[in-house]
Amino acid sequence: MSLFDPVRVGRLDLPNRMAMAAMTRSRADQEGVPSPSTATYYAQRASAGLIITEGTQPSLQGQGYPWTPGIYTDAQVAGWRVVTDAVHAAGGRIFNQIQHSGRVGHPSVHGLPPVAPSAVRANGQIFTPTGPQDLVEPRELTVSEIHGIVAEFADAARRAIEAGFDGVELHSAMGYLLHQFLAPNSNQRSDAYGGSIQGRIRFVVEVAEAVADAIGSDRVGLRISPAKPINDIADTDATELYPALLSALAPLDLAHLHLVAAEDEDVNDKIRAAWPGILVVNPLNSFPEPPADAGRANAEQWLRRGADLISFGRGFLANPDLVERFRINGPLNPVNPEGLFGGGDTGYTDYPALG
Repeated sequence: MSLFDPVRVGRLDLPNRMAMAAMTRSRADQEGVPSPSTATYYAQRASAGLIITEGTQPSLQGQGYPWTPGIYTDAQVAGWRVVTDAVHAAGGRIFNQIQHSGRVGHPSVHGLPPVAPSAVRANGQIFTPTGPQDLVEPRELTVSEIHGIVAEFADAARRAIEAGFDGVELHSAMGYLLHQFLAPNSNQRSDAYGGSIQGRIRFVVEVAEAVADAIGSDRVGLRISPAKPINDIADTDATELYPALLSALAPLDLAHLHLVAAEDEDVNDKIRAAWPGILVVNPLNSFPEPPADAGRANAEQWLRRGADLISFGRGFLANPDLVERFRINGPLNPVNPEGLFGGGDTGYTDYPALG
């Protein structure tokens, strides 16, 4: 199997097995509307088999960082429509990643306290409009509020389709809200949404079911990052929890599962064995600078291990034509660290393609 082989994902026929992973770029306006440059940025990368956008909040409450886009207002939908039109005109396919940040947020971003399954503060800091600040203790969600957030995800998915997206990816990774319900250190509830593994997976399953009902399961993916201690998450029972989660999700026949590979290969193997559908893998790569080959060797190894697609982050960020560069073994642009988050087009739309 090659990175350049076609593959079917949900209702889409992809021309290659290289996906562009979601990457926060913080270039939306104060109302969460994507900038005009966002259309250029994604259209430049339309040769990817599938583009997955930066995390997009389904509500104001779900916003974790300044200048990130939303998908809950008419203006945001109109802004994203410019993006999807540009990507489709360039021959691409694009999913919107829906992300509720949960406790990874700060009141200075939007005036609201962060919420979470339990009132447990995450250790660490977060970037705010006034610079880095300590994370604060979140407010514990009521059961009624949990049901409301499930409905917000479904509504955001409908709006994403209205905006022209080919589908959505639910962000249940990297320590954000869905992941917070899965992990025992952030979910200390004793009701139906906590405690046992079946209780802790319930919210994620309900969100996936609601979104699948809203737009069709073949337009829905889910991202997970088991046993990754990002944003102070501790998946202490990952080898038991994730197979249970995937068993509960399997009947939905989702378009894909997107795995951020764990350092523990036993976890990775159990997930590959437990998931019957399309598996997208984001391999382990060095940070902050990607490996010299932009992760190609790791990608090809994962294809041999049973992955169906490989997602690349910084490789696509710095190389809009990464597919062609890999195809001809061409040179790779380095990442410009000055333009990763926020600002103008420098480090965003100015990376050169091959002549």
